[in-house]
Amino acid sequence: MAGLGITGPAAVLLVGLSFRSAPVPVLEKASVSPAELNRLERDLVGGDCVTEALILSTCNRMEFYVATSAFHPALDHVVDTIAAHAQMDAVELEPYLYVRYADAAAEHMLTVAAGLDSMVVGEQQVIGQLRNAYTSASENGVVGAALHDLTQRALHTGKRVHTETRVDEAGSSMVSFALDHALAELGVEDMTGRDAVVVGAGAMASLASTYLGRSGVRHVTVVNRTVARAENLAAHAREAGVDADAVGLDELTSALRGADVVVSATGAVGTVLSHDDVVATQTERPRRMVLVDLSMPRDIDDAVVDAGAEVRLLNIEELTALAGDGARDESAARDIVATELAEYLEQVRVQSVVPTVKALRRRAADVVDDELGQLVRRTPGMADDDRAEVARTVRRVVDKLLHAPTVQVKKLSSQDGTVNYAEALAALFNLPSGSTSVVSQSIEPGDAGKARIGNVLQQDTGAGQVPAAGAADSTSSTNSTISTAGTEEAS
Repeated sequence: MAGLGITGPAAVLLVGLSFRSAPVPVLEKASVSPAELNRLERDLVGGDCVTEALILSTCNRMEFYVATSAFHPALDHVVDTIAAHAQMDAVELEPYLYVRYADAAAEHMLTVAAGLDSMVVGEQQVIGQLRNAYTSASENGVVGAALHDLTQRALHTGKRVHTETRVDEAGSSMVSFALDHALAELGVEDMTGRDAVVVGAGAMASLASTYLGRSGVRHVTVVNRTVARAENLAAHAREAGVDADAVGLDELTSALRGADVVVSATGAVGTVLSHDDVVATQTERPRRMVLVDLSMPRDIDDAVVDAGAEVRLLNIEELTALAGDGARDESAARDIVATELAEYLEQVRVQSVVPTVKALRRRAADVVDDELGQLVRRTPGMADDDRAEVARTVRRVVDKLLHAPTVQVKKLSSQDGTVNYAEALAALFNLPSGSTSVVSQSIEPGDAGKARIGNVLQQDTGAGQVPAAGAADSTSSTNSTISTAGTEEAS
C-alpha cells in the first residue's frame, strides 16, 4: 500500500484517551464501531508521514498506534483524524489525549497487554482485544514491520504475565468485577433463585453469561438484534448447565419481566434500554433491579434510575469509581514487562542500524565495482581467470575490513540506546541521507511546548519523550494542549 516504503526504521507514536484522561461522553464520541474501524485505520495511514496504524478500542480505552518517521506531522495528522471521527474540534479534544512515543509507546503497549494498566488490575480481556486489533489492521493492510513486532511482543508479554504470575487473582475481568458489585447491590452472595437478562451476543455478553451461570442463576435470557447469535450463546449456556433462552431485541421489554440483573454489552450506537422499558417492568412487578452497562457508547439510558427507587445502574463511570486504584502486588508481573521491554528495545536498536549497514555495504560494493572496471580498462591483456581471482581477492579484503565495524555497530547499538551509532557510521562513511532513522527517540520534556502538544508535562522521562519541534523533522506545528494523563482498560 502507499506509504509503506518510508526509508529508514519508523518509530511508534501512540495517541490515546481513556477513563483516566477523559469523561465517558468524550470516550463515546471517540469510540469506533466495527463498521467504522477499517475506514478509520485507512484514514490514519492517509497522511504522508504515517505508514502503519492499529486501533485498540475497548469500553473505556481508545488508543491509536501509528508508525512514523516524522513525529510532528504524524501527531497533527493523528489528532486531526481522531477529532474528525469524533466530530469534535481538535482543540476541544486535545486536553483529553495522552501521547507516548518510541520507547514509551512500546512500554505502554506491553503494560496494557499485561493487564497492569486496566481499571481492574490483572484482567485478561485486553489480550484478546489487542489481538483482534492487530488482526483487523493486518487484514486491512495497514500493519508493517514496526507495529507487527511491537504487537507480537506485547501479546507475548501479556501471555507470560498471566501464565507465570498470579496477578489474575489480584484482580478480575471487568465483567466479574461489575457483576460482583451487582450482587452486592442485590444484597446476595450469588444468583441462586434469581433471573438475569444479557443483552448482546459478543465476547463480553458471553463472559457475563458464563459468570452468571457460575453464580447459580436460575434462568438467563439472551437478547440480541440477530436472534441466531443470541441462540448460539444461549445454547452454550445450556451446555454448561444453565437454563437459557434467546429472543430478539424487539422482545427486550418482555424479557425484562422478572429479571433481577440485566447486563448490556452490545456494539450498538445509541440507547438499547430506555427509561420507559424499565418503567414498564417495574410497574408490573416492583422489585430490586440492577442494570449493568458494559458498553461504550452506553447502551442504557441514565434516566432508568428514575424508573423506581429500587432500580440501580452500574455504568462505566460508576465502575471506575468503585474500582479505584486498588494497590496490589504486581511486582512479578512488572518485572516480566521490564524484561520483555528491554529485549524488544534491544531488537529495535539492532534493527535501526540495518539500513545503515546495508548502505555501507552497497557503497563498498560500488567502489569495488568501479575499481575493477578501471582494472579491466587498464589491463586489456589480463586473462579472465586472473581478473576473476583479483576480483575475489578485492572483495574478500573489503568484506574483512567491513566485518568488524558492522558487527560492532550492531553490538553497541543493542547495548547503548543513548548514542545513535547508525548516524555516526553514516557520517564517517558519508553515506546518503535516508539510510538512518529520521525520528529522534530521546527528547527532553521541556521542549515539548514547541510542538503541537503545547505545555504538556510528560510523565515519562528520557527516551520516548515527545520531540521538540524540529528535533525529529522540519515541520512546524500549531500550539495546543494535549495531556499526557494516565491510561486504562477494562472491557
